[in-house]
Amino acid sequence: MDSGRGSLGKESKETLVAEKKEGIGACGWILVSLSFLFVLITFPFSIWMCLKIVKEYERAVVFRLGRIVSKKAKGPGLIMVLPCTDVFARVDLRTVTSNIPLQEILTKDSVTTQVDGVVYYKIHSAVCSVANVTNVHLATNLLAQTTLRNVLGTQSLSQILSGREEIAHDIQSILDNATGKWGIQVARVEIKDVRIPMEMQRAMAAEAEATRDARAQIIAAEGERNASEALKQASMVLVESPSALQLRYLQTLTTLATEKNSTIVFPLPMNMLQGFYKQ
Repeated sequence: MDSGRGSLGKESKETLVAEKKEGIGACGWILVSLSFLFVLITFPFSIWMCLKIVKEYERAVVFRLGRIVSKKAKGPGLIMVLPCTDVFARVDLRTVTSNIPLQEILTKDSVTTQVDGVVYYKIHSAVCSVANVTNVHLATNLLAQTTLRNVLGTQSLSQILSGREEIAHDIQSILDNATGKWGIQVARVEIKDVRIPMEMQRAMAAEAEATRDARAQIIAAEGERNASEALKQASMVLVESPSALQLRYLQTLTTLATEKNSTIVFPLPMNMLQGFYKQ
């Protein structure tokens, strides 16, 4: 099955990029010869129409009588184009930045969101980009929009917010595989912004606040429990040693004296007062 698909893809590629080994025919060669003869007769004036300059970051796909010359792009530098029989198309090989417009998406958990992004790609095969698709940049942008909606439609809102890098990588892989026959290489895909409705934002904020309050109460309860256990252990130590309680009284008085208070409450044991009552 895979071999059948491969052969089918190869045949379609040969049809689109004109990989067939057929020539231009006898009539074609006659027309090319006449065009070349015209160039010789009108030389040197015709040289300005025949010579074209292709920049370093460009390639030229030359069509002679409707067929691609040499089955590959030409350039950079000077190329020769015969009048009447040759036409050429310039292809820019630099990286293109394509903005994905804001897309309204219904997530897996039925939340309406608006997402936009950006795609970075470049043309690695000038012949495929000219012969296989009418407008390669428009086709890539529309495919990026559709892929973004399809991929995000299978994710929940929490997955979109927390897994942007993984989602962008999945979109890049899908685009790269789909645009390979157009001569496109997708370098990077980024999700710029995820917009959710105001009601959902308020609900998420309330949920986060309730979670923080619950966590704060749990932490406070844990602190109270630890403090009570520490007080219990301290009371057991004081019961075993009454003199330790007196030392604790003195330490408390020292702490109060450093704060410059005018009134100091000094606790006395009840057994000391019982002696005065008996007298």
